[in-house]
Amino acid sequence: MHDQDRIQEYINSLLASPTMGDQVVHHRTMDGTDPSYGEPRRPFSPSVNSVLGFRNIEQLYSHQAEATDYARAGRNVVVATPTASGKTLTYNLPVLEQCLRDPDSHALYLFPLKALAQDQLKTFNEMAALLPEHARPEAAIYDGDTSPYRRKKIRDTPPAVILTNPEMLHLSMLPYHEKWAPFLAGLTHIVVDEVHTYRGVMGSHMAMVFRRLLRICKYYGANPSFIFSSATVGNPAELCHDLTGLEVNPITESGAASGKRNYIFFNPVVSPYSAAIQLLKAGLARGLRTIVYTQSRKMTELIAMWVNEKAGEYKDRISAYRAGFLPEERREIEQKMSSGELLAVISTSALELGIDIGGLDLCILVGYPGSVMATLQRGGRVGRSQRESAVILIGQEDALDQYFMRNPDDFFSRPAENAVLNPYNPVIMQRHLVCAAAELTLRDNDYLLRDEEIKKRVTELEKEGILLRNKRGDEIYSTRKRPHRDVSLRGAGSTMHIEDSANGTTIGTIDEVRAYSEAHEGAVYIHRGSTYCIKELDLGAKKIKAAKERVGYYTRARKNKSTEILEVYSQKKVFGIVMRFGRLRVTEQVTGYEKRAVKGGKLLGIVPLDMPPVVFETQGLWMEISPEIKRRAEEDFIHFMGGIHAVEHAAIGITPLLVLTDRNDLGGISTPMHEQVDGPAVFIYDGIPGGAGLTMQAFEQAEELLERTLQVIVDCECELGCPTCVHSPKCGSGNRPIDKAAAIYVLENMVNGQPPEKIEDLSMVLVPFGEDVKKEESSKEPKSFGVLDVETRRSAQDVGGWHKAERMGISIAVLYDSTEDKYFEYEEDQIPEMMERVQKLDLIIGFNIERFDYKVLSGIHPFNYKGLPTLDLLLKVYERLGYRLKLDNIAQATLDAAKSADGLQALEWWKEGRLDLITEYCKQDVAVTRDVYLFGKENGYVLFTNKEKKKVRLPVSW
Repeated sequence: MHDQDRIQEYINSLLASPTMGDQVVHHRTMDGTDPSYGEPRRPFSPSVNSVLGFRNIEQLYSHQAEATDYARAGRNVVVATPTASGKTLTYNLPVLEQCLRDPDSHALYLFPLKALAQDQLKTFNEMAALLPEHARPEAAIYDGDTSPYRRKKIRDTPPAVILTNPEMLHLSMLPYHEKWAPFLAGLTHIVVDEVHTYRGVMGSHMAMVFRRLLRICKYYGANPSFIFSSATVGNPAELCHDLTGLEVNPITESGAASGKRNYIFFNPVVSPYSAAIQLLKAGLARGLRTIVYTQSRKMTELIAMWVNEKAGEYKDRISAYRAGFLPEERREIEQKMSSGELLAVISTSALELGIDIGGLDLCILVGYPGSVMATLQRGGRVGRSQRESAVILIGQEDALDQYFMRNPDDFFSRPAENAVLNPYNPVIMQRHLVCAAAELTLRDNDYLLRDEEIKKRVTELEKEGILLRNKRGDEIYSTRKRPHRDVSLRGAGSTMHIEDSANGTTIGTIDEVRAYSEAHEGAVYIHRGSTYCIKELDLGAKKIKAAKERVGYYTRARKNKSTEILEVYSQKKVFGIVMRFGRLRVTEQVTGYEKRAVKGGKLLGIVPLDMPPVVFETQGLWMEISPEIKRRAEEDFIHFMGGIHAVEHAAIGITPLLVLTDRNDLGGISTPMHEQVDGPAVFIYDGIPGGAGLTMQAFEQAEELLERTLQVIVDCECELGCPTCVHSPKCGSGNRPIDKAAAIYVLENMVNGQPPEKIEDLSMVLVPFGEDVKKEESSKEPKSFGVLDVETRRSAQDVGGWHKAERMGISIAVLYDSTEDKYFEYEEDQIPEMMERVQKLDLIIGFNIERFDYKVLSGIHPFNYKGLPTLDLLLKVYERLGYRLKLDNIAQATLDAAKSADGLQALEWWKEGRLDLITEYCKQDVAVTRDVYLFGKENGYVLFTNKEKKKVRLPVSW
């Protein structure tokens, strides 16, 4: 049977099936389109035209011609057209032409996955091979799999084109840019493939990586232009502008031909996974090359396990594929799929991108992928070369899935969503600014500091001692030489490795923030069909140990959450309520986990856990529900808390309709009484530190958010609430309390209520938090202060260690009293007399006074030293820098004054009975400490000499 007939026969059989036909809720055929061609404004050179001729390309598609015009003119362009529309030519042709024109020019190709780089190297080399031998540009992959010898060769004699990934750019090129000088100086084009993947957390990271790259390019005199390629998104130009800060020209109309495509919406009466297996088996029986997409790593593995048990003769022709697999495992699967050895692959979004796995016929989506863009992108993997294909969307219980099962026309009329990111995520920006300052000293006229948001953050980091200004004040340095390895581009936290405890091999990776809820002790982790139980989560070593075990359950974390409003960015009336958007502090505490049966999901038990809380700041919106709605609900005996909890779940479930995100990227909390709001509130926030811009976009579409949320709950056919409307698969309290009828009541009152007459300015009445109060207290000016230092009779070695300082005894103690501007000296038997004077002072200052001087004194004179108002300069330095400095270092850099001796010399003098010399030495220590304090108080900084022997400022506020 011909391929085209196989697809038609498969669909006809499905529609006619007595058991499955009535589960098809919608079937739509999208006709193929004819190609539309265009001519470049300026003809390509004969050499480039010959390459096109050899590849049997007589004309360029209209979008290819337009994109190459921009790229050849040195302008930034983004091509956002469907999968398989020939985007590769839009960057290869201008780059080849530039290399022919100027052999010293270079291009950098960035791909989010290594496998994409392998594909594109092959394509580039095939095109370059068609040029005259003397003019052929070379290309090379530079990634984690490149050998050290090859890496050095690429650096020393760079090829015309380097293909790499964001991690290598961040870890290997930017920190060592001086070794890449010849390549960077000649950089004319930066190609960014699959740019739509750079959103959310990774988008925030890449916004800083691209700015760092442009800064280094400008240092070497290069001004490269960008060529972006993207799947169909709603805002390609805005996305690329957020990523680079540059103006970018969008091209969104595709001139490529497309084959006939069948879309089938399938709403199963039983498990979506069982339906997927039946549909896959029917495809395999007809020899249809199939890709099955699932929503999670766990489900990818579970379906692969179930298929392997029931697939019979096809068992060895099906494989799972997901992120977290080791590179060699993924390459093997890609190669087998491309060659036809595998007939089907079951994948997460990892195979959504343009990795070449050959022509496919059938795409089965187990659950709505969360966005129109991702659905089209995944569906675009099938039916290449104008072949007929089919895409089957299997509805799960999720709110969005069921929304489209009931409203299929809305799916086909809905534009692609906007890809959003927060280019100024403060947490992520901080990490990259430390990297940038380590790469190249920051100066006031720096490329990065032209951006006011970045400039503001640099000032904050200076005050925190994370970035350090030089003595003159015109240069800013990083506190660390190589901070890059601590920055993971794909997560808000650092990456943790999951090890098989039997042999120590790494079986996967997980983001630190997710590890708390997915890789806690007792959690079930699935890898390539095998189940593992997590035995140890070592947050300090960033390692997770797992043991291979066969279990019939999966796990789900239970959490307690609270949120504090830190700042209000924006507020408005939305129907009958006030909605605000701002900065929040979220505290999440994993309290235990549920064990649920793999078959049926029945709750088998709850295991308590004792884990530290996760506290982070993020962006979020909140709906302030009037106390009047709550009062009326309670008068009508409606379960108000169950209602607002259900509203929270339903709103989070529907948010991906408005924003390109997954519900797992969002968090929420509902409370009948929030003290800062002074009433009931529902919060929805970005689930990553610093925020990703997701809820900001949802806030802008607040009216649609509320209307769609109400519609989803009302339209759901369930009686009391279900995963389709108000239950959440990741609810930390196990979906309790939840009340569907109460949710409808609350939402109808919100949507149909009278708009509030006025909006109270919440920022004026926000409750101050502890640290702000402390700041206020510590800023009180002391009327009098004393500076104290003690010298001992015995060394740490004499008494058995520093922890026994109370046994060291006192040779002399010197106190400077600011009220009399005099030094007072005290021997050991005079310490009680000294303490009488100390208690009259507003502030006692010392260097390591809390951990050393007070401890020594406690062995001589019993007193509550911790109750004294104390400023320990060493402690303040440590809080700022994260490491200790000697007083001598600070004194020499700040005052050009050095200590006259050291503690060991003072001990020798004690043995010799030279109390006069000890007193003089101790008095000088006190004078130096006092002068350092006064300098810092007056100037807002002190100086020290860093490891690079540069004098730098350390901001202080004492």
